[in-house]
Amino acid sequence: MGQSTNPRRVADNEARAKLRMIRTSPQKLNLVAALIRGKKVERALADLEFSRKRISKEVKKTLESAIANAENNHGLDIDSLVVSEAFVGKNLVMKRFRARARGRGAKILKPFSELTIVVREVEEAA
Repeated sequence: MGQSTNPRRVADNEARAKLRMIRTSPQKLNLVAALIRGKKVERALADLEFSRKRISKEVKKTLESAIANAENNHGLDIDSLVVSEAFVGKNLVMKRFRARARGRGAKILKPFSELTIVVREVEEAA
């Protein structure tokens, strides 16, 4: 009569990694996520390694985590993994204020994002 386990949220040939509270805007993060979407993981890691965007290091760590989850938790072959999904969501927004002329203030918004990467094992075409 133990607690029933939750069903898997991804398919049997998929693994997922999620990174929350990334201190960048979703728009900037989506530029890097679009860079790896649909690519083989080796190529995606190489693209992130040489990307000049600051946030690409965090995206690379998340992709490596998804690859490790696929290998260790789900028993997938890492040589046949493809980034099937890489999507970005909003998180909280820090609100700050900047003093302006004549005693006024201007609002500064510092957004946070979250990133989800799903890798899928595909069969090689002969």
